[in-house]
Amino acid sequence: MLNKPFCKLTMFLCVLFMWVPLAWADNALSIVYSGNLDGELEPCGCSAEGNFGGIKRRATLLQQLREATPDLLVISAGGLLSTNGPGDRLKGEYILKGFVLLNYDAIGVQWPDLAYGPGFTADASLPWVLSNPGSEKGAEPLPFSTDRLITRGKQRVRFFSWLDITDSPLQKMQGQHGLADASPKKFHAALQRAKKEGELTVVSTTLSSKQFAEQVGLDNIDVLIEGAAYEVYGEARRENHTLVVQPGSRGMRLGRLDLTLKAGRIAGWQHTVLPMPDSIADAPQLQTWYDDYNAKVKADYLQRVEARKKQQSGQSPFVGEAVCQTCHEKQHKTWFDSQHAIAYESLENVNKAFDPACIQCHTVGFDQSGGFFDMNVTGHLMGVQCESCHGAGRAHVEAAGGKALPNADWSKEKICAQCHTQPHSPGFDFNSYWPKIAH
Repeated sequence: MLNKPFCKLTMFLCVLFMWVPLAWADNALSIVYSGNLDGELEPCGCSAEGNFGGIKRRATLLQQLREATPDLLVISAGGLLSTNGPGDRLKGEYILKGFVLLNYDAIGVQWPDLAYGPGFTADASLPWVLSNPGSEKGAEPLPFSTDRLITRGKQRVRFFSWLDITDSPLQKMQGQHGLADASPKKFHAALQRAKKEGELTVVSTTLSSKQFAEQVGLDNIDVLIEGAAYEVYGEARRENHTLVVQPGSRGMRLGRLDLTLKAGRIAGWQHTVLPMPDSIADAPQLQTWYDDYNAKVKADYLQRVEARKKQQSGQSPFVGEAVCQTCHEKQHKTWFDSQHAIAYESLENVNKAFDPACIQCHTVGFDQSGGFFDMNVTGHLMGVQCESCHGAGRAHVEAAGGKALPNADWSKEKICAQCHTQPHSPGFDFNSYWPKIAH
């Protein structure tokens, strides 16, 4: 028979070992973060290397991560929208609708997110945060929270977002534009209150960590999400008591922080970058959202076509590949056997033949006078043709070759770079691509 002291010791050890995992769970926190979608609802599918990202894939990955880690915290540094093209407002509307379905816990406000007005952004009912809103006299308060408390088990996280006033697109305009406050006084008071309550503080900004430290200060900040790098995430690092992370842009990847906490501070961390290649399936629950977006893009495109038909007059400066073939038969044969010749069909295969962002690089002269605007009226300009690279050819043809083409003095590299840009062809290498079309 075991003696009582031994039994008590055994019971104490059993309780201790039962408690250890619980204590570890109470002192651990997992955060998935992202930033600067930059108006990319989905990646361009033209790259030979494959494509990364997209809201539909992100939904699948987040679902998988949440199933594996039920207390996962998901935040964004903002920068969801873009104003680079005529279709960006419509795309922005659907990006915001898509993010509602992703169920983020908090999203920072950046200047591009205000490009169509605060109301456009706020109407999406997303968990926006702007921690230094302006206080222009007579202006209505901005419809955003100055911070957001997120609770996970026993962990309390307070999220803030600092809008850099020096980066405001309104700075050069006359008058008062109090959308952001440059003074960090109220911001630091809120951080201090959060730390007194034992909360972990997370701050997002478009500034670098060095700029933020100089202009605002890092006191009472546990995690700083600094300004995004282009596409690829930076390494996590310590700067005094603050853990600094840097998201990538264009929505191609997600970052994950697995934190070990002690006395309200970060005692250790593991940082992981999560890619989103095409092996991650699109989320079926977002299919209706995606179909609706494509239908709206198509309707908008057809409306533009009708307007272009009414405006179109005179002779087009573009002649089409069939005319080029009469003098350049050998070069035409090389083109005809290439992927350039079926570039428009590749858009039709993925239901993107109505998206201006795609059409511009898959046709001749799109959005230019006399260029492609409709397959029925300007079908002879479908695909990546001779004039896509060398410029409009009518004057060259009418002069029987005596007048040079517009791009005659361009290097091959410059010609290819009209469409093979980093966003559309991130792995583009001239030496490996040129042999496919060499002529």
